[in-house]
Amino acid sequence: MIDLRSDTVTKPTQAMRKAMAEAEVGDDVFGEDPSVNRLQEKVAGLLGKSEGLFLPSGTMSNQICIKAQTQPGDEIICEKNAHLYIYEAGGPAFHSSVQVMPVPGRLGVLTAEQIEEAVRPRNIHNPVTRLICLENTHNRAGGTVFPLEEIRRIRKTADAHGLKMHLDGARLWNAEAATGIPLKTWAQSFDSVAVCFSKGLGAPVGSLIAGDEAFIEKARRYRKLFGGGMRQAGILAAAAMHALDHHVKRLTDDHRNAKRLAEAIAGLSAFRVDMDAVQTNIVYFETCDPGLSAEEAVHRLGEKGVAVLAVGPCRIRAVLHLDIGKEQVEEAIGIFRLVFKP
Repeated sequence: MIDLRSDTVTKPTQAMRKAMAEAEVGDDVFGEDPSVNRLQEKVAGLLGKSEGLFLPSGTMSNQICIKAQTQPGDEIICEKNAHLYIYEAGGPAFHSSVQVMPVPGRLGVLTAEQIEEAVRPRNIHNPVTRLICLENTHNRAGGTVFPLEEIRRIRKTADAHGLKMHLDGARLWNAEAATGIPLKTWAQSFDSVAVCFSKGLGAPVGSLIAGDEAFIEKARRYRKLFGGGMRQAGILAAAAMHALDHHVKRLTDDHRNAKRLAEAIAGLSAFRVDMDAVQTNIVYFETCDPGLSAEEAVHRLGEKGVAVLAVGPCRIRAVLHLDIGKEQVEEAIGIFRLVFKP
């Protein structure tokens, strides 16, 4: 099966398994796991932040960042299809008792003007706007890159209103690979940043948040409160470190493969593809025939050996990743053309 459902389906390479098996470990809740400590220091440095904190998942990372920078009854601003709003089980309400102001963006991108309009006037009838959350790259928009200059304009708006900014950078390495802009530059405008090792980098588990010392001190307490404290977590940190050392440069391969697949799907009468949205490793496409649902298309492709994901009545997602090479892409294209004639 050529599994294109997500970049989270990758399996650890043999070299990564070896690194995990040989990892130096300790009790991370006591701060004594050397592999975790090295990873936290390295990634915080890459992001230009003073400290980092290793966590089990991207969802926990986003939710802790929200919790550590808001008070119950506050409001946060995000794009209407943001992962932390759509896919995190109502976490902002459940964990932090905050309200979400979802703002529709273009390919996942919000403007400073939209943020300005979304900020609540200080009035006893209104929640207090406290935090702006952006996503880069943006999952549901198609792995799109948030323009750096717009981020900087939004930062100025945030400063004018005394707001914090959080970056859901689960696929921030893809943004770096697509643009050549370093992680540190992408992260500079944000008070907190979350990155993930179990997507394009191919590690089995793990995310990390970064910020200043006071923020990480609060986040460490919330990690414990949320049940995210891990013991000999260096086994997982070693996988993440191996991914950083060996799997970052190859992300451009995924981007090329995604473009190739998207162009081939766009050439089929059964589907339409917004090629402007194919900027990194994610391809979204929609069925053109009212009689062909996304679920039916997914089923027909699956029968022939290609797994993709239905994300709406007519919308389908394919994600390129570490375990899919050029030959498998060409094989998948052949199956698409067999099942859905050009």
